[in-house]
Amino acid sequence: MSLTVSVDSQLLNSVLERIYQVTTDMSPLMSAIGMEMESRISGRFESQSDPLGQAWLPWKPATVANYPKKGNKRLLDCFGDMLGSLNHSFDSKSALIGFGDPKAAYHEWGTKKMDRRGMMFADPDSGTLSPDDEQALANIVELVLNQQAGAF
Repeated sequence: MSLTVSVDSQLLNSVLERIYQVTTDMSPLMSAIGMEMESRISGRFESQSDPLGQAWLPWKPATVANYPKKGNKRLLDCFGDMLGSLNHSFDSKSALIGFGDPKAAYHEWGTKKMDRRGMMFADPDSGTLSPDDEQALANIVELVLNQQAGAF
């Protein structure tokens, strides 16, 4: 199962355009973006909150009643499989951040029977990041741009 969502950010796009003017190999930048987002998403499992800082809703009674006795007793972290599948990859033009566990998509969007517990997006339908995530990535891009400018 594969799901692709693109991020729509005028802030990031404008800063990236500046970097494209300086270099064609964006691999170091894309690696840094992937690592930063992977770290931020992983942190949400600790804080049990979405990208906007809203606490994930607690389990419904049926979930509590059927929870495995050997589970971790944490939201979205029954046995660590989903968090363990969080990863990123990159090339010279893009960074891909996501989960190998297909259940992550159900949590990111929610279902008719399950509340949304966002991990990646402020709004997954539009592909928007939280303002904090967007600013963190813009800061990384600016840092790389300044480093590249210093090399000339």
